[in-house]
Amino acid sequence: MYEYENDLLKNGHQYIAGCDEVGRGPLAGPVVAAAVILDPLNKIEGLNDSKKLSEKKRLLLSKEIIEKAIAYKITYIYPAEIDRINIYQASKKAMIESIKALDVRPTFVLSDAMPLNELGIEYLSIIKGDSKSATIAAASIIAKVERDNYMIKLSKKYPKDGFEKHKGYPTKMHLEALRKYGVLDIYRKTYKPVSDLLYIKNDMRD
Repeated sequence: MYEYENDLLKNGHQYIAGCDEVGRGPLAGPVVAAAVILDPLNKIEGLNDSKKLSEKKRLLLSKEIIEKAIAYKITYIYPAEIDRINIYQASKKAMIESIKALDVRPTFVLSDAMPLNELGIEYLSIIKGDSKSATIAAASIIAKVERDNYMIKLSKKYPKDGFEKHKGYPTKMHLEALRKYGVLDIYRKTYKPVSDLLYIKNDMRD
């Protein structure tokens, strides 16, 4: 998991940032990106794609990453903006904002499958990077924990919809709740079936 980082360190890159996002697929809630610069002298064991880790392991690793990282930043892009600029651009924007907000300017960036030409920093986009690079995996873990916690908090505001369970993803339970209780302001209105429900609702008014 540290192969990319070790090669970059050998080539003189002192501050290597990894970035990733979570939440492209959900119908509701934000997309959340994180950027992390790990300390090469204080390695973290067990890093992997956040989706491959148990919730308990993610929480433990997230705490360790935040404690040991040289720098980290997390950025939210909310549903209204996702609808306005599309999810791809929202994911890219969240990543770039996280990198630019780091307290230490990275000398190189590793990204999970996202081209970041606008950044003005040398970078490498790695397909499935969160399972190949420790730094990208660290970013994916803290972004996932952050977004999950946000959705759990939302569930207290909307207790009937089950956000603490499905986190906004289009599970069977979520789709049933969406049809039963309707579209909330936290939904991405350009996503199907949300857009279909809004169309039906507006059509009925006409």
